[in-house]
Amino acid sequence: MSRHAESAPHSTGRPDQEEGKDQEDGRTAVTVFVALGANLVIALAKLLGGLFAGSPALLSEAAHSVADSLNEIFLLASLKRSTRAPDSKHPFGYGKERYFWSLLAAVGIFVMGGCFSVFQGIEALRSGSSESHTGYVVGLVVLAVALVAEGSSLVRALLQVAGQARQTGRSLREAIRSADDPALRTVLAEDSTACFGVVLAMAGLGLHMITGEVRWEAWASMLIGALLVFVAYQLAKESRGQIIGEAADPALRRALMTFLAEQPEIDTVATLLSMRLGTRSTLVAARVDLVGGLDSEEVEEVLVRLKRTIRERWPLADQVFLDVTDASPRDRERARQERRRLDRAVDGEPGQDDGTGQDDGAGQDSEPGQDSRSGQGGAAREG
Repeated sequence: MSRHAESAPHSTGRPDQEEGKDQEDGRTAVTVFVALGANLVIALAKLLGGLFAGSPALLSEAAHSVADSLNEIFLLASLKRSTRAPDSKHPFGYGKERYFWSLLAAVGIFVMGGCFSVFQGIEALRSGSSESHTGYVVGLVVLAVALVAEGSSLVRALLQVAGQARQTGRSLREAIRSADDPALRTVLAEDSTACFGVVLAMAGLGLHMITGEVRWEAWASMLIGALLVFVAYQLAKESRGQIIGEAADPALRRALMTFLAEQPEIDTVATLLSMRLGTRSTLVAARVDLVGGLDSEEVEEVLVRLKRTIRERWPLADQVFLDVTDASPRDRERARQERRRLDRAVDGEPGQDDGTGQDDGAGQDSEPGQDSRSGQGGAAREG
């Protein structure tokens, strides 16, 4: 069987049979649209209320909602652009578009939300502004409505995560922590931060009304800004790691290594490397040492069969590369160490691999003088 014949069905770079993933993307788009609609209405209400009441905390919350609205547009763009088919300039597809646009959303939260909120708090301390009783009432009413709207958007996002948790057999907390869709993760972070920020703004406004001192509102505004800066940093850090290239989930890596090691034609899995290309695509590259006595045709058949089986069992692993090599004693020991790390990561033991792609040298070149069996037809073949 030729390589071209084998690779043709997978030339799109993503398994078209993943209808469930397409449906999940549709649910995520609805969640983002709900968040966008809520943020636009809330931003306008906060802005008008803040201008009427002269409330720095309310204006900070308005800036927060404006930043969130812009970010939802970024996330919608990521959902659309990340599903484009591969082309000659991007042969592995556009899956990482989601991570790029999520990074822009994090920058928007930092600049438009966090920095403006801190600025508003400092200005309030310097000016010592005061509000009328009507202003307090208007501000609290606007914030109460905002809390209900933000809470509704958060509930929608949590329901989607809960559905994913049921499908994967995880708890809600585990599903939130392991959410691999940056769009959904960003909406969760925005809405939860928005709800907490509204509570802070209500507390600051209420204490200002009771004590007559604007410093309570000013500090509430600065706390909101600090919270937004922290959330923006966390989201940007995650997006940065994914853009650079993160390894697949440790459970998937261990399953792939176990599958390859159990094949009768494979003596040793010297190296197994992976990189997430998007929410629905993963690159897998393995160097395997085959048992002796196989001719070039048998090697070809083995590699084609292994790649086809991997794609069928794990549709997420749609880009598979296998390289036949002579494993040195050092390679074998390194492979055993990597397997132990994966076992600890999956079992949740101390010293676990965090899944960030740190394979501790497993992907280094072999020792000098080590020859690859390219003559057997196994050198770096793409499926």
